[in-house]
Amino acid sequence: MNSHSPLRLARYSALVWCVLIVYASLHPFTGWRSTGISPLAFLEGGWPRYWTAFDLVANVAVYLPLGFFLTLGLSTLRWRHTALLLATLFGMLLSASLEALQTWLPSRVPSNVDLACNGLGSLLGALLAVYLGPRVLAHLLAFEQKLLAPVAHAELGLTLLGLWLLLPLSPEILLFGAGDLRQMLGLGTAMPFAAESFVLIEASIVSFNAVAVGLLVRQLCARLAAAYLVVPLFLLLGLLIRSLAAAILISPAEALSWLTPGVRLGLPVAGLVLAIALALPATARLMLAGLALMAGSVLVNLAPPNPYSQAALAVWQQGHFLNFNGLTRVVASLWPFLTLPFLLLTTRRP
Repeated sequence: MNSHSPLRLARYSALVWCVLIVYASLHPFTGWRSTGISPLAFLEGGWPRYWTAFDLVANVAVYLPLGFFLTLGLSTLRWRHTALLLATLFGMLLSASLEALQTWLPSRVPSNVDLACNGLGSLLGALLAVYLGPRVLAHLLAFEQKLLAPVAHAELGLTLLGLWLLLPLSPEILLFGAGDLRQMLGLGTAMPFAAESFVLIEASIVSFNAVAVGLLVRQLCARLAAAYLVVPLFLLLGLLIRSLAAAILISPAEALSWLTPGVRLGLPVAGLVLAIALALPATARLMLAGLALMAGSVLVNLAPPNPYSQAALAVWQQGHFLNFNGLTRVVASLWPFLTLPFLLLTTRRP
């Protein structure tokens, strides 16, 4: 292991967070048209007519991680405050560019208040990185030396696992159901809904994806004993996120709505497979993880529409989370296809 690994992790995280911000800010990427208004007219606008404290806090919070990760990633620059200034400036320029582009999106309203909040978030994140950065980097390095396996591009693997935790946030996605490309490609449903067959399909999707994620976590664990603890804890974290998201975004009564007959069948099967597969040699684990990812992606594209998911999405769309839902959907769709190349990269020497 080397001291540059935490810096690479921070840079990967900054890049991913930047892409997520761009996607969420320009979603749904349709309806582009010129309104005859200058893209910089929002700079002279007054206070927005409709706003809430939640909107202001959210605009600050979204850019705070960007400033934090960027400042950590640039912390090797010579002058102490160079990273802070560059990260804050980048956050403000990114926000200004996205606000200007929103001029051509009828569904979005550019605002100088959003720009100010985004710039404040970038600055706060950068300040946190300056004062907490050395301690954070030291803890990351200690974590890597004790727990992280010496595999190539391990930092990219950790970033992919962080992205995977976004999947349980969307109510329309089957539990752990990554790889559904039908909406992105404009494809229809392959088969009609039937309760009996849907239970088996859902159980298979849950099992394949849980096995794939568990084996990815195992690939990054330096010790087998640690993997038998970390893998179930990570999957439990995904279930906890799913429960909290359903309770907050839909209703508290829906917190455990993910615990369907298919899930109750699929999770124990995945647990049994992982109990054996975690102890397999690295090559066998990688092959099994790749097969599980591909099988789960195929099945989720063949699965009929889930009536509960559609009903939950209808409730969710009454709120202010449409753009966030689009973000979680695209991450869920692309995650297996980003993870498969990483599994191949881990076969190389670090």
